Amino acid sequence: MPGPSPGLHRALLGLWAALGLGLFGLSVVAQEPFWADLQPRVALVERGGSLWLNCSTNCPRPERGGLETSLRRNGTQRGLRWLARQLVDIREPETQPVCFFRCARRTLQARGLIRTFQRPDRVELVPLPAWQPVGENFTLSCRVPGAGPRGSLTLTLLRGARELIRRSFSGEPPRARGAVLTATVLARREDHGANFSCRAELDLRPHGLGLFENSSAPRELRTFALPPEPPRLAAPRLLEVGSEGPVSCAMDGLFPASEAEVYLALGDQRLSPDVTLEGDALMATATATASAEQEGARQLVCNVTLGGESRETQENVTVYSFPEPLLTLSEPNAPEGKMVTVTCAAGARALVTLDGIPAAVPGQPAQLQLNATENDDRRGFFCDATLEVDGETLRKNESAELRVLYAPRLDDSGCPRSWTWPEGPEQTLRCEARGNPEPSVHCARPDGGAVLALGLLGPVTRALAGTYHCTATNVQGQAVKDVTLTVEYAPALDSVGCPERITWLEGTEASLSCVAHGVPPPNVNCVRSGEARVVEGTLRVVREHAGTYRCEATNARGSAAKNVAVTVESPPQMDESTCPSHQTWLEGADAAALACSARGRPSPQVLCSREGAPRPQRLRVSRQDAGIYRCLATNAHGTDARIVTVGVEYRPVVAELAASPPGGVRPGGNFTLTCRAEAWPPAQISWRAPPGALNIGLSSNNSTLSVAGAMGSHGGEYECAATNAHGRHTRRITVRVAGPWLWVAVSGAAGGAALLAAGAGLAFYVQSTACKKGEYNVQEAESSGEAVCLNGAGAGAGGGGGAEGETEAVGTAEAPAGGEVFAIQLTSA
Repeated sequence: MPGPSPGLHRALLGLWAALGLGLFGLSVVAQEPFWADLQPRVALVERGGSLWLNCSTNCPRPERGGLETSLRRNGTQRGLRWLARQLVDIREPETQPVCFFRCARRTLQARGLIRTFQRPDRVELVPLPAWQPVGENFTLSCRVPGAGPRGSLTLTLLRGARELIRRSFSGEPPRARGAVLTATVLARREDHGANFSCRAELDLRPHGLGLFENSSAPRELRTFALPPEPPRLAAPRLLEVGSEGPVSCAMDGLFPASEAEVYLALGDQRLSPDVTLEGDALMATATATASAEQEGARQLVCNVTLGGESRETQENVTVYSFPEPLLTLSEPNAPEGKMVTVTCAAGARALVTLDGIPAAVPGQPAQLQLNATENDDRRGFFCDATLEVDGETLRKNESAELRVLYAPRLDDSGCPRSWTWPEGPEQTLRCEARGNPEPSVHCARPDGGAVLALGLLGPVTRALAGTYHCTATNVQGQAVKDVTLTVEYAPALDSVGCPERITWLEGTEASLSCVAHGVPPPNVNCVRSGEARVVEGTLRVVREHAGTYRCEATNARGSAAKNVAVTVESPPQMDESTCPSHQTWLEGADAAALACSARGRPSPQVLCSREGAPRPQRLRVSRQDAGIYRCLATNAHGTDARIVTVGVEYRPVVAELAASPPGGVRPGGNFTLTCRAEAWPPAQISWRAPPGALNIGLSSNNSTLSVAGAMGSHGGEYECAATNAHGRHTRRITVRVAGPWLWVAVSGAAGGAALLAAGAGLAFYVQSTACKKGEYNVQEAESSGEAVCLNGAGAGAGGGGGAEGETEAVGTAEAPAGGEVFAIQLTSA
């Protein structure tokens, strides 16, 4: 049978060391006193919940043990030195279970503490009054029955989201449950419609639990203010039968005025008021209609109710009857020279007056007579009647007009001999004559030409100018008159004299002029939009002349305006701002066009081509795309060219990572690692060495890492990273520092003998069972003495391959002789 491998020897040494430490630990434990333990020692459980208690001891052979508690039990699990019991439906505020064991004629005890808590599931806010007067106190009371422990409870009274009062019950005994919070609050106007609520917080976070919150249903408060003064009532003192009178009732200082109710009534007739609000003021208006059944003294009542309280005002109104007076003419339409009689009469108690002449006694009519003339046409007569009611004199009157029939008259005031009319929109042309009946007037040219449409809405044109013969006619006769009409008209701008669009070429000379038609000849001025200076004379065209110009023609009859759009065109032009001479692309990005554009009108077309070899068509940018490009801009007025240099940048790649010497290094030797990267812009080189590797030297640009006097800590994996603005790339290499093993001897006569015996037994076991590669745990090593092989990192540390991630490459290192490395792991119970 072959001897143990070097890896097996190392495993045996580890086992001997662990066994020595384990024996030393057992000797220390044996001297500790025995104890009983209860876990959890202190517990907080929701009321009605359950809990597992674990009762244990370190006594090797306890005689008996148990758990004393008054709580209900659901299940028990036992072991030699422990028992676990589930307690259910825990409702008592506080209990103290006791864990005990009998060991070596001694009783070991551990006492615990279990407290219950109850969430604030019910949060009640006492109902608020239906209406609360402003300026008076009301009470907010919040109850949270059963919640606890009270010492962890906090109650907060809120108005909306704002806290009014907050109370914490810290310091209360642990058994205390439930809480009440009461506050007296002064009612304010801004409290009207506000929601009041109560929030309860049970904070068990100091006990390892959470924060339990709940809030009451919100309750709305309605506040009001009603002044002691009664409302102001305004109404007519007298009201005629069959008539209507306005009634108003006003009151100030109401809050909320929109909640107030208004009652208006005249006698037994209830009115329907329209209520308007302005701040705290209320105005109710209604119309009272008097009937014959209400004639006499009646009471008008206004009542305002708010918040269950009322204020009332009463006024007296007298309802009376007063018929209208009657005015008659014997000949309402009398020919000139006819005798006319006028009569004024009223009710039995009324005194009438006709044109200032009173009747002899109340109840009698008044009369007058006249011979009708032209001056009496449209003469008005006035009949006035008075009546005494409740100490007040009431008046009513009636009027009538006399029409006198006479032949037409054409006066210069109604139909002047010379007219000047403006041409333009439709107008009503008038030539009016006096006469009754109203005469009809006809105006026409003597030669049978144009006729004026008098009294009708129609257009006035310059063709109507001339002299007209006007005739006024009615049944009483006619009148004739010649008139002259002059027509003036406002200026006009047409497309011939003033075109809407003008195109100028930059660098040439041009002028802006518009010709208008109108009488009298108009004056024309053109002004650029946004400016005040009038454009005059010849201009040297620049791009800034482009824009909209407003040309206005003015004469005595009006003005006309027109917008003229001036367009300035120019040849192409490119500069550094529109086509940078140096541009940069990124290798691997989507193929892009040159960022070149040109100014000019019409908009130039820009084409760019590479000088020398043409650029191949690619989907991605390549380094071969770098070079010199020529861009040409073209429009109808010329061309412009520009040369552009294109550079291509690319991400870093670690092209080479090598070690010198390449096969590894012995302790005390020297080695060098060289890292070379390709990138543009040039990459920054950085290294990552194995933990504990000291005295590492770097070149000025970090491309070379060197170690003089290599030690075991210098062995392991080294990483080179190349970084620039476009990315990062890494590769790795493993350096092996080879040399003799360092053995550590464990001295001591008794300890050495025990370790040698255990090692011999383990060697026999390992060789007889032909340990295989793998990893195992050695459990209960003190009693079983079993140990198995653990596969170390011998083979895995040396294996390696390339990996491109960020992208990383890993070098390889040789495996130790023998191919396999083993180690032993012991775990104590």
